[in-house]
Amino acid sequence: MNIEQYREYCLSLGADVEEKLPFTAFHYASGVLVFYVHGHMFSFFDCDNFGIVTLKCQPDRIGELRALHDCVGKPFNLSSKHWIGVDAMAAPDDLLKELTRNSYEIVKAKYKVKQH
Repeated sequence: MNIEQYREYCLSLGADVEEKLPFTAFHYASGVLVFYVHGHMFSFFDCDNFGIVTLKCQPDRIGELRALHDCVGKPFNLSSKHWIGVDAMAAPDDLLKELTRNSYEIVKAKYKVKQH
């Protein structure tokens, strides 16, 4: 999956998905694109080097995912207890999509906006 296909997939997950480049003030991170649901990030990667996509994951799944898939490893700059890093160029498209949707659903459920 290339960077544009991945971007389109993230945006297709729901009307509540936003994308931003929040770190433009930091030269080393100015190209990091972050996807948010309810104002909280669920996926991010460096547009200048589409290698590792960082995703939220259930802690009890992380060990198994790492054991089963060489493309799943440590996240970039976040807690490895709740986040994973996925090699976007090595991961099968269906796995990357499933893990991205999972991340989106975790964050969406945790920060769901209450209806009045």
